[in-house]
Amino acid sequence: METKAIRWGIIGAGKIATKFAKDLSTVPNTKLYAIASRNLEKAKVFGQEFEADVAYGNYKELTLDPNVDAVYIATPHSFHKEHTILCLNQNIPVLCEKPFAMNLQEVKDMIQLSKEKNTLLMEALWTIFLPHFQYVIELLNKKHFGTVVKLEADFGFKPEYDETSRVFDKSVGGGSLLDIGIYPIFAALSTLGNPNKIDAKANFFESGADAECKMIFSYNEAEAHLKSTLTENTPTEAIFTCSEGTIKINTKFHQPSTVTLIDKFNNFELVTFNYNTIGYSYEIEHFNQLIRDGKTESDIMTFEKSIALISTLDKVRNSIGLQYQ
Repeated sequence: METKAIRWGIIGAGKIATKFAKDLSTVPNTKLYAIASRNLEKAKVFGQEFEADVAYGNYKELTLDPNVDAVYIATPHSFHKEHTILCLNQNIPVLCEKPFAMNLQEVKDMIQLSKEKNTLLMEALWTIFLPHFQYVIELLNKKHFGTVVKLEADFGFKPEYDETSRVFDKSVGGGSLLDIGIYPIFAALSTLGNPNKIDAKANFFESGADAECKMIFSYNEAEAHLKSTLTENTPTEAIFTCSEGTIKINTKFHQPSTVTLIDKFNNFELVTFNYNTIGYSYEIEHFNQLIRDGKTESDIMTFEKSIALISTLDKVRNSIGLQYQ
């Protein structure tokens, strides 16, 4: 039986959309059919680069195109709910970039509409689909080196400060927490579960967006020390110290990476995964299969995981006194 080709639309034509489109072209029986931007010329240039059939100057037009099988939402965080609802109201399956939305209530509204429309919705937290991350989760579940005692995970880089940039604009969810802090937090939730206690402190830019956030998640038998920052370049690693050894996801742990295993005798083993795409291809393949199978929720990036993630982000935000307008 012939595999159904999935025709994708992308809403938003920025950096993340560009990376996604590059990987989309590597996935069999998959095509970028339509691109939409608020700027039609930008959409046309993007469409030409990635051989899209259609370019739209507004998002609504794309959702009314009957040839669109799926939409990837790549707009700023504060628009995720609005644009997800735009698609779900037309019964178009939605892969929405992380963070799913700005707060728990928005995420609940999106999930509720997905269920009402019986239409597929998934948060695009690509890390969970990457083979090295799945490998580490499996090792931890099997207690390869015993129980986890401590997790240290960070994500930091230092862009040039520009209040007009999305990264520093609090009104669209800019700042370190939602943009990059979500990854260390997700690493903790994926491996240790929901914490018993959260301690967090932050520094802020003049714009009001958080410049840096340090968090400690407390569990019965472990602690997670997490950090996100836009003020320095950090190793961006995830290190699981266990009772009988250490599992380390090497630099840029959230994207295609390698894993170092260190046993209690200090023997090292480097595990590689031979990645040949940026890494978005794995979530694209998963989402395509969900569509082909007629699913309305992922069995890997579940609604439950998205709710736990946004709930934790809300708790951290409340702890550091960060409010979005």
